[in-house]
Amino acid sequence: MAASFGSAEIRGVALSAAPRRSRPGRLDRRKLRNTAVALLFLAPALAITGVFHFFPVFYAFWISLRNWKIADLGMVWLRNYDEALHSHAFWQSLGTTVYFALGTVPVTMALACLIAYLLFQKVRFLGLLRTLYFLPYVTSTVAAASVWLWIFNPRAGIANALLGKLGIGNQRWTQEPRGIVQLLGSAAHLSVPGLLQGPSLALCAIIIMTIWHQLGFQVVIFLVGLGNIPGETYEAARIDGASERQVFWKITLPQLAPICFFLSVISTIAAFQAFNEIYIISSNSNVGGAGGPLRTTQTVMVNVYNQFQSAHRLGYGSAIAFILFVIIMALTLVQFLSLIHI
Repeated sequence: MAASFGSAEIRGVALSAAPRRSRPGRLDRRKLRNTAVALLFLAPALAITGVFHFFPVFYAFWISLRNWKIADLGMVWLRNYDEALHSHAFWQSLGTTVYFALGTVPVTMALACLIAYLLFQKVRFLGLLRTLYFLPYVTSTVAAASVWLWIFNPRAGIANALLGKLGIGNQRWTQEPRGIVQLLGSAAHLSVPGLLQGPSLALCAIIIMTIWHQLGFQVVIFLVGLGNIPGETYEAARIDGASERQVFWKITLPQLAPICFFLSVISTIAAFQAFNEIYIISSNSNVGGAGGPLRTTQTVMVNVYNQFQSAHRLGYGSAIAFILFVIIMALTLVQFLSLIHI
C-alpha cells in the first residue's frame, strides 16, 4: 500500500507541475484581441497608403477606360489602349526611353564600379572624396538640370568652350534634333540611314547630366559591396600569383553580382520613369516645349505629361501610363528570372 500511495503522490505532483492547457475559446479570444489591437495601430498607415497610393492607381485605371478630355464623355473601355499601341508618337517615345535607359544604366554602373574600386584602395582624403561623389545625388534634380542647361548653352556654355579648346566647332546641344551617329557621319562626309542615326544630341546631353547626377549613389552602394568582400580572399589570390586584373575579374566582380543586380533593377525603373531632368532641360531650351526638339527627347513619361497638360486627354494619357507600368513590370520580371537562371 505504501508503494501505491507513493506512486499516487508522485503522479499528483507531476500533474500539478505540468503546464495547464489553455482552453480553445480563451485562446481564440486572445488572438482576436491581439489582432484587433495590431490593426488599430496599423490603421493610420493603412489609411494613408490606401488614400494616397492605391486609390489613385485604381482611379487612374478607371480614367484610362473613359473618353476623358476636358470633360468626361463616357466609357470607351480599351479604345485608349488600342489607340496608344497604334500611335507612332507612342512608339517613338518608347524608343527614346529605351535610348535613355541604354545610355544611362550600363554607363553609370560601369563608371560607379570603377570609381568605387579606386576609392576602396588606400588613398588620402578617402572620406572627403566619397562625400564629393555623393553630393550630386542629394542635389535637387531641378537645380542640377538648370545648371547643366547653362553648361550646354549653345552661345555661352562651358561645353562649347571646352570643345573649342579641342578644335571642335560649337554644338547646339539641347537644341540639336539630329542623332549623334548622324552628326559624326556628317563630320566624316558619310550618310547614315535613319534607323542608325542614334539618339539626338539633345538626348545625349540629358544622358550626360543624368549619369553625373546618379553616379554618386551607385558609388556608395558599390563601396558597401566591396567592404563586404573578405580580405583573406584577396590575400590568398595574391599569394597564388594572381595579378590585379585577375583579382578584379575573378574575385571582385563575381562578389559584386548581387549589388550589380540590385542597381540594374532600380536604375532601369528610374530610367523609364525619368521626368524632371528631361522636362526642365527640354522645356527651357527654346525647342517648342517639353520633349523637344522635334520630340527627340520625349520619353514615355514626357508623353504622358504632354497628353495631360497640352492635349487635355486624361483618359489617353492614363492609358499610356499603364502601358508603361506593364513594360516596367515585365522588364523587372525578366531581370529576376535571369538572376534565378544564373
